[in-house]
Amino acid sequence: MTDFSSKLKYERERMGWSKTKLAKYVGVGLSTYANWEYGIAEPDIATIKKICEALGISSDVLLDLSVQNAASSTSDLDEMLDDARSFDGKPLDEHDRELVRGILKRIYSEK
Repeated sequence: MTDFSSKLKYERERMGWSKTKLAKYVGVGLSTYANWEYGIAEPDIATIKKICEALGISSDVLLDLSVQNAASSTSDLDEMLDDARSFDGKPLDEHDRELVRGILKRIYSEK
């Protein structure tokens, strides 16, 4: 198993999806998808994008770029909320982000 395949499996299971469900969403056969999780093959960039959209994650997560780029990424929580796509495996929409932003503003206005 490669880093990519183990991260792919982890993120799929975190969402509670079966291999079959994610394979269908991405538009590939189950055996093709299973080969990705077993580390036998890896998808192309366009397919990685579809996988990330389905799982509500950044491609940085699957490609192991987030740790390397953490120091160069923004540290402003307000800007990070703009990029947030999911929380605890559930997708976030703009309304959800605004609710979180409002809660954080109330917390920090009291400090």
